[in-house]
Amino acid sequence: MGAPVQERLRILNPLGEAVGEAIARVDPRLEVINDRESPGWARAHEVDVLLTAPSHGWRQAPAQAPAGWPGRLRWVHTASVGIDFFPPWLLQAPLVSCARGVAAAPIADYVLSALLAHSQPWAERRVDSPEAWRRVFEQTEAAPLRLLAGQHLGLVGFGAIGRAVARRALAFGMQVSALRRSAAPLDEPGVAQARSLPELLSQVDHLVLALPITAESRHVINAEALAHARPGLHLVNIARGALVDQAALLQALDSGRLGAATLDVTDPEPLPAGHPLYTHPKVRLTPHISWAAGEVRHATSDKFIAELRRYLRGEPLADPVDARRGY
Repeated sequence: MGAPVQERLRILNPLGEAVGEAIARVDPRLEVINDRESPGWARAHEVDVLLTAPSHGWRQAPAQAPAGWPGRLRWVHTASVGIDFFPPWLLQAPLVSCARGVAAAPIADYVLSALLAHSQPWAERRVDSPEAWRRVFEQTEAAPLRLLAGQHLGLVGFGAIGRAVARRALAFGMQVSALRRSAAPLDEPGVAQARSLPELLSQVDHLVLALPITAESRHVINAEALAHARPGLHLVNIARGALVDQAALLQALDSGRLGAATLDVTDPEPLPAGHPLYTHPKVRLTPHISWAAGEVRHATSDKFIAELRRYLRGEPLADPVDARRGY
């Protein structure tokens, strides 16, 4: 724990004037600069705290740190969970934190919607005539839709998103297993701890990827891993596209090893025109929108303000980024 902050702090805010006003109300020592237009690093030399987001110019960031970086900066807070959208030199700032957990609820709802859509594809059973009514009724009577209850859900990654998904799945009566990097207990009632990725793949009906992208996790779902998949497995990726070897994914879908894939993320984003994932009959593809529900933007600003209060009191931040782990 450090000493409480006594001096005036200048904060660069790209999230709009309403957020800037909320930040300024935290403490009279704060001076907020609202700037949606300048790239995230361009005015860093003017401020002590940089609140920023991937859309704040970082896709055009230079490969090397700007001269003098990080300058007077004391702290960078990213309005995103992953830091892979930012150049490595961002982590040269004395302190970096992230918005871990703010999108857990909307992403978990997206996942459960995907599981339901896979198990109970109502859209495919809509009717538009008496003849269709009788045909679909007979089809469903002969082959009823599946309940989620009793199905086995596997989670790779067990942070805030994984926990939110697990709680919803348990409420539907699903069996839930999770694999995490750490050997520490999951500490979540009803969730079994998987010992390995091959073991998990071989047992589950649905596999959800909810882990950060690092050098170690890139293409964690590859041909070797997919060879262990339970036939008909439904893969859901709401984390990062590069977790999946997309060529191996397509091969597994075409061979029948995988039954379906729901992808909110791809590598790259967007995929180039004509990519087979756009039109594959076993793929549901959305444009990285699983986070975009409810009041996630308010939650993002509230997260920063909570961290700001801790910073001003000299307390440790709740969600610092570990530069060695990359998240």
